[in-house]
Amino acid sequence: MVAKLTDVAELAGVSPTTVSRVINQKGYLSEKTIHKVKEAMRELGYKPNNLARSLQGKSAKLIGLIFPNIRHIFYAELIDKLEHELFKHGYKTIICNSEHDSTKEREYIEMLEANQVDGIISGSHNLGISDYDRVTAPIISFDRNLSPSIPVVSSDNYAGGVLAAETLAKSGAKKIAMITGNDNSNSPTGLRHAGFASVLPNAPIINVSSDFSPIRKEMEIKTILTQEKPDAIFASDDLTAILVSKVAQELGIAIPQELKIIGYDGTYFIETYYPQLATIKQPLKDIACLLVDLLLQKIEGKEVSTRGYFLPVSLLPGKSI
Repeated sequence: MVAKLTDVAELAGVSPTTVSRVINQKGYLSEKTIHKVKEAMRELGYKPNNLARSLQGKSAKLIGLIFPNIRHIFYAELIDKLEHELFKHGYKTIICNSEHDSTKEREYIEMLEANQVDGIISGSHNLGISDYDRVTAPIISFDRNLSPSIPVVSSDNYAGGVLAAETLAKSGAKKIAMITGNDNSNSPTGLRHAGFASVLPNAPIINVSSDFSPIRKEMEIKTILTQEKPDAIFASDDLTAILVSKVAQELGIAIPQELKIIGYDGTYFIETYYPQLATIKQPLKDIACLLVDLLLQKIEGKEVSTRGYFLPVSLLPGKSI
């Protein structure tokens, strides 16, 4: 049987109004009373109805996080940091995995709106500008241009592309190539290509779709290494860079003597379990803090600039260059 507010009041020996005041943090109550009510809630397994509270004009204290692939180590680590930051500010999170599917993303947005979340942080973009402009909840974007009215936070992708290209050029490599994921030239991520090309305008930029399975990606990379025969590769994410390293070793190509490799992301996982990979490190904690800070400002009704917020990147040298 589901516990009701009146059950909590009876067990705690207080009135239902007092229980409601504890839940909504309204008015003065002694620490002893608050403790009794919370203990009774825990004992009965009572869960306040956040949606009902939001319908009464009270904050549900919920934030929606929409990302394209929560299994990807980069997104997993960013979501972890976002959840941690939001929890510190009293918010719970609803995590939505859009999987590059416009129907799924639209249904998640509708679900978040129906539950009257206080705000949304989205790193996914499969819909049109008008879809996002219709959303009433405050939105902050990570690395995606959702709409001119929505602020975007990202690492300095252009500077990252420049840093990768300059590092490989200075290493003595002569035949440098870049491997990218899905075509996202209209989003900040596409600036990695532009930064790379500004230093090496004649270097090939080869697309290997992010939607490919690891086996299909390995086949594509093998073709690149055997036909193009580059002596250096900049991969637009670390997992692709690891696959390049794996295929190169299977082909008997020595790293870094015959092939130099730089990735992009620099997650805790890479630093801890694959430190030999050189990579452009995104400041994940700073990105999470800024995303949360801007969202909370919008929730509080403050004016937030819709310009892009680009955070500096750095090089983790590893041993692959």
